[in-house]
Amino acid sequence: MARTGRAACVIFDLDGVLLDTEPLYTRAVARVAARFGKAYDWSVKAECIGRGTFEAAAIIVDRLSLPLSPSQLIRERDALLVHLFATAPAMPGAEAFSRGLAARGVPLAIATSTERALYAVKAAPHAGWLSIFGAVVCGDNPRVARPKPAPDIFLAAAAALGADPSDCLVLEDSPFGVAGARDAGMRVIALPDPAMDRARYAAADAVVDGFAALTPDLLALGGGGR
Repeated sequence: MARTGRAACVIFDLDGVLLDTEPLYTRAVARVAARFGKAYDWSVKAECIGRGTFEAAAIIVDRLSLPLSPSQLIRERDALLVHLFATAPAMPGAEAFSRGLAARGVPLAIATSTERALYAVKAAPHAGWLSIFGAVVCGDNPRVARPKPAPDIFLAAAAALGADPSDCLVLEDSPFGVAGARDAGMRVIALPDPAMDRARYAAADAVVDGFAALTPDLLALGGGGR
């Protein structure tokens, strides 16, 4: 799909882009794995960031040879995460950046692989801020038949905003999210974790260290407000 040079809407990934939750996922999965004498580290996590919940769990179970099904791993992980998410801070600069866009009338959406029930837990401490987003599309949304790197979740977010995909800019931290946004026909800027190999983000229109690097020229936003 063709992409235009400017964007009218911005779609954000949640974990690692808006909220600093990735370390909490690491901690929770590591605790489960440690019960079986296994170590969950970046050699495995790097293949999971941005994937759908079940797909990531299946990779972890396989790579670590855990005596659990992916569903069992998810249940044990989520039992720990419910408590950890209450302490999750925003990513540096995320709130100010997104509020600045909202103040300009730029339509905003969140596209997260997280299921709706767990999203509600993550969002609760940040309810006032996250209310500025006009749409939130979660991984268990009926319109998301396939997880990232498929484009489904981004196309659903664009539809929720009433926007053409070519008018959307995506902010992502995972290679799979970058691939999905590109397949959706959208511009995409990557904000990867420092531990990730930047060579994996070659498909992004730009790769930056954080929100402070997102200059107006790099964003190339068109007029907001619809």
